Amino acid sequence: MPSAKILEAKKAEVAAIAERLQGACAGVLVDYKGINVADDTALRKELREAGVEYTVTKNTMIELAIKDTELAGLSDCLAGTTALATSTDDYVAAARILAKFANTHKDFTIKSGFLDNEVISLEKIDSLAKLPSREVLLATVCNAFNAPISAFARAVQAIVDKGGEATAEAAAE
Repeated sequence: MPSAKILEAKKAEVAAIAERLQGACAGVLVDYKGINVADDTALRKELREAGVEYTVTKNTMIELAIKDTELAGLSDCLAGTTALATSTDDYVAAARILAKFANTHKDFTIKSGFLDNEVISLEKIDSLAKLPSREVLLATVCNAFNAPISAFARAVQAIVDKGGEATAEAAAE
């Protein structure tokens, strides 16, 4: 039987995972086997820059953390090697980065994921992965709002330019 110190450490780890999952707006579970250290380091760097927390976690710890929660459906995929990627504010970052990585590494696979404490299918994860980043979406919206204003400004400028030509011709006569 494990010592009380080890049991307390494991309980604290389960509580931390449960808190992390409850605080996340989105998350993805992956099977990370077969990737080398250089690729893993590059992946972790990209995830960190996007604000995604990525950790290799024991299946039993995740199982205990999701027990009796809305995320209990994730337990079906808890076999083999498991890494957990969660984001507190970006719904698509983890799915986009991990799906891109999985496409270039044959042994790296996405197991499951969740959005707002609801387990989602692999198809939904794939759909999320295809969405552009938040910055690209914001730029698209800004361009959509800016286009009519720019067209109006060009039309007004054309009227001013035409009016200026007519005034110059009248002054010349």
